[in-house]
Amino acid sequence: MFSKISNFLGEVKGELHKASWPWESDPKIKGLKKYKELVDSTMVVLIAMVLLAGFVQFWDFFLVQIVAFLTNFDFGR
Repeated sequence: MFSKISNFLGEVKGELHKASWPWESDPKIKGLKKYKELVDSTMVVLIAMVLLAGFVQFWDFFLVQIVAFLTNFDFGR
């Protein structure tokens, strides 16, 4: 049983070495420059979330106003 676990962990470690990580592997690069790709990707996601939230909020407000107008409309009474 322990040999299966050891074999599995060895394969996992091998696969993790093949992965592309979002930071620079050069040991000379220090600070936030090392994580430039990670920071850039995070900023893209945050901006996209804000834009999507604004889009949803706009249409929600617009449709609420239409429904409010139609429900308060006096149809010939």
